[in-house]
Amino acid sequence: MRAARGELPVLLEAGDASVRGADWEGMRVVLISVPAGTDFRPLLKGLPNDRCPCPHWGYVLKGRLRVETHGQEEVLRAGDAYYMAPGHTAVAEEDTEFLEVAPSDLHGQVMAGIRRNAGVA
Repeated sequence: MRAARGELPVLLEAGDASVRGADWEGMRVVLISVPAGTDFRPLLKGLPNDRCPCPHWGYVLKGRLRVETHGQEEVLRAGDAYYMAPGHTAVAEEDTEFLEVAPSDLHGQVMAGIRRNAGVA
């Protein structure tokens, strides 16, 4: 399976932020683009502990993302591959683009919460 960026369905658009993705064999691949200053904490309200309950494996294409998980903080930069354990949140320190892979069911629940909190249908 494959898809070019423009072929991936838009899962969310809000201002300059977008999430494009597809479900393949129980996993969701997403391309996420967020402007500098995007704080995921308000978007995760109402999820368990107001944090993302979904694991993510990914790669930062552009920018810088500060991630906090269970009191530990790290900064992901362009060129970094990563794993985010459940229970994380993040803030984009620069305009950031990243690719993530996550279990489709959990990611769908997270996206539903983000849509609700962002006021996007």
